[in-house]
Amino acid sequence: MTQADESPPDRPEEAAADVLRYARACAAASGHFDELRGAINSQAADAYLTGVWRQFFNNMEGGSEAALDQHVASLQRQIRDNGVTYNVYADAEGPQRPWSLDLFPLIVDAPDWAHIEAGVQQRMRLLDAVMADVYGPQELLRRGLLPPALVQGHPGYLRPMAGVQPVGGVHLHVAAFDLARGPDGNWWVVGQRCQAPSGLGYLLENRLAVSRQFPQAFQALKVQRLASTYRALMDSLKTASPAGAQAHIALLTPGPYNETYFEHAYLARYLGLTLVEGSDLIVRDERLFLKTLRGLVPVHGLLKRVDDQYLDPLELRPDSTLGVPGLLQAIRAGNVLVANTPGSAFLESPALLGFLPAIAQALLGESLSLPALPTWWCGERSAMEAALPLLGERTIKPTYPGSSIHPSFEAVLGHTMQQSALDRLAGRIVRQSEEHTVQAYMPLSQMPTWRSDADGKGNPGMEARSVMLRVFAVSDGRDAAGQAQWRVLPGGLARVAGASADIASMQRGGSSADVWALTRGEVDTTTLLPTTLTPAVLAQRKRLVTSRAAENLYWLGRYTERADNTIRLARLALEYLGGEEQSSAPLLQWLTQLAQINTLVLPGVPSAVQARRVFERSIIASLASPDGATSVGYNMRALKMAAATVRERLSQEHWSTIVRAEEEVFQRCAQLAAQGDYAPNQALRILKDASDHLAAITGAQTDRMTRDDGWRLLSIGRHVERLNFLATALDQCFDTGAVDTDGGFEALLGLFDSTITFHAQYQQSRDVAALIDLLVLDRDNPRSLAWVAHTLRGRLAKLALSPANELSSMSLQVPAPDSWDLAALCESPAGEPVMQPLRNLLASLCTAAYTVSEDISTTYFTHSGETKQSVGT
Repeated sequence: MTQADESPPDRPEEAAADVLRYARACAAASGHFDELRGAINSQAADAYLTGVWRQFFNNMEGGSEAALDQHVASLQRQIRDNGVTYNVYADAEGPQRPWSLDLFPLIVDAPDWAHIEAGVQQRMRLLDAVMADVYGPQELLRRGLLPPALVQGHPGYLRPMAGVQPVGGVHLHVAAFDLARGPDGNWWVVGQRCQAPSGLGYLLENRLAVSRQFPQAFQALKVQRLASTYRALMDSLKTASPAGAQAHIALLTPGPYNETYFEHAYLARYLGLTLVEGSDLIVRDERLFLKTLRGLVPVHGLLKRVDDQYLDPLELRPDSTLGVPGLLQAIRAGNVLVANTPGSAFLESPALLGFLPAIAQALLGESLSLPALPTWWCGERSAMEAALPLLGERTIKPTYPGSSIHPSFEAVLGHTMQQSALDRLAGRIVRQSEEHTVQAYMPLSQMPTWRSDADGKGNPGMEARSVMLRVFAVSDGRDAAGQAQWRVLPGGLARVAGASADIASMQRGGSSADVWALTRGEVDTTTLLPTTLTPAVLAQRKRLVTSRAAENLYWLGRYTERADNTIRLARLALEYLGGEEQSSAPLLQWLTQLAQINTLVLPGVPSAVQARRVFERSIIASLASPDGATSVGYNMRALKMAAATVRERLSQEHWSTIVRAEEEVFQRCAQLAAQGDYAPNQALRILKDASDHLAAITGAQTDRMTRDDGWRLLSIGRHVERLNFLATALDQCFDTGAVDTDGGFEALLGLFDSTITFHAQYQQSRDVAALIDLLVLDRDNPRSLAWVAHTLRGRLAKLALSPANELSSMSLQVPAPDSWDLAALCESPAGEPVMQPLRNLLASLCTAAYTVSEDISTTYFTHSGETKQSVGT
């Protein structure tokens, strides 16, 4: 227990007077431990602060109100710029919720941290031993130390894993423990997470953000660093895997719709892991492989963030699309390490906490040094009878997670319920006793948080809010005697309750805080960078391009180009529909056909020739409409969703621009629709800004992405889309005769983004041959069909690893620009339509775009063949 510092109050010159004044006025609520003072709450305004908090404030860079507000603004800007998000309920159609982070860290002094560290390591040894027994000899069940209903009756107990000895002999490689400090200053275990605990990535971002705000305090307080623990985890996973130090480890994520996907991508990048989804993996001959553009690559270990029941649709949930068919068989065969070993979910039941003290004595011969809150499982009649009279003073939690056989409910605090509700709850407990676990209620300790004056209402200040600490333990190899070891991450993730709340939950409006675990010794400065970049290390660090990532990069390229094309076409249409050429029937017919082909308007809308104003309003109304038109908004959203699936490959600026562009289009179009205003001027401003965003997005793709196979597929996607769009637009322009009108001629140049170039070369000429020379044959014009075709052929050859100066079979499907001749294209043979050779070329280019797209999909995005999977025991 931390005691309040007995030294005199701080002198004003030791730190900024503002922050000290606020700190002294900030007191925990009645009955709560005060982290600032290291004792039960004290309302005295001049109560002393603990030594560590005084040291923190004294070393703070700027402690005035204005400086603290600036710190908050800087912190929020950093979180926003880094794209740190957390979705309570992932929404594919809406924006993600920014991660919430408080300014001040939770500071844990060295003695307290040493106690937590020892207690968590002991509990890790215990839980791993419980796993080994439950899936092995089951002595705990035979001796009655563990009720069968909490193991074999738990949906997280996996019978296919019975008798399986995991690779490396360790069941639990990562676990999290939720701790709370009670009014007596002692730390208590409230819960534990073993399946796929979240937070290891978010706490890294918290550390980076908060330590930047207070670098002097961070150094002065001797805060323990985090990197060595992450390195220990990676070394342990590789050592325990079938391939040893050369193992290929991947991080298995449910995908971008998961609420913590940001963390998965962040952690994979930080640890140097391949981020994979279930569809990226395949089991062949009881071995796990990653599907890449270059074939199947062995995977020797998985750090999973997918719940166990979804891991293998062959043996677990058959409706799962998140897992890998045959994965459990590969685990049983000893060919892949999975952290944690599937089947640990039963350890997360709160009911288990009440049985662990006796189990610790039986398995370890030790008493638990870090106690858990008193817990009663109502499946035992005596425990239920003891708990029922005191429900109003307890926390009631579900014993099991929701499943087809066990109903679930949100945990509730008895003291917040009316007596009638408590009576109904008591009746339900009697009827469904096994489903309920009762835990002692304990007021959480409260830490200081800063309330910014960013709203300008003049109410800055410091508030005390309830906090819970999540601590992580990771495997750390074996000791000299061969016993498994675990290391506790020095810090953790603090979850801070919202205002006037006593439940520290991110899903209930809470926030997070960095955790500074202090040391009295030397600070470890280990980094994850290898000291020597050997050829083997360099080869390992070369990024693999999975088939899924490749496919999404390909479609990212296509939707980027498609969004750019629809924006350009919509702008062109609106400008000419309200311009001087609005009476030109060929021009209006051409714009109508392009709008219909690219679905800028819904089917059934009259053409611009028939009802120009109706057609114009339809284009504006459909800019961001979800009701069928795949217009600008649809393509911008598709672009964002494709980018989200490969977020770990994009720079933060690239991703932020994509998100901002999509949000602005939908927000501004919604405002336009709400006003009922279909004036083209506002729509054109929206399109102009969207075009600027697309320019930044395409610039990032061109200049800021590594030229690997993934980038080549992105580029191929863009050029396939551009080839088809431009060839179709040119063909339709000749088909409608719009090219023979002044307005159509200029509109075509604008659509090809070649107006300035044409007039610089040909002045005010309206010669069709000059037009074809620039838009079809000019190798220096990146919007000409010859340039697009030539570049596409080269990208396809490079992707196919063709020898220098040789083309792949797929490249040869695209007509070669070398054979195109201006005179031949401009011929009009007797008996054939005007410009028929050109029209034939345009048709062949559209066909080539379609054929190449189909061949890319079958060549690079699927891995067919005999699987030879079987379910063994």
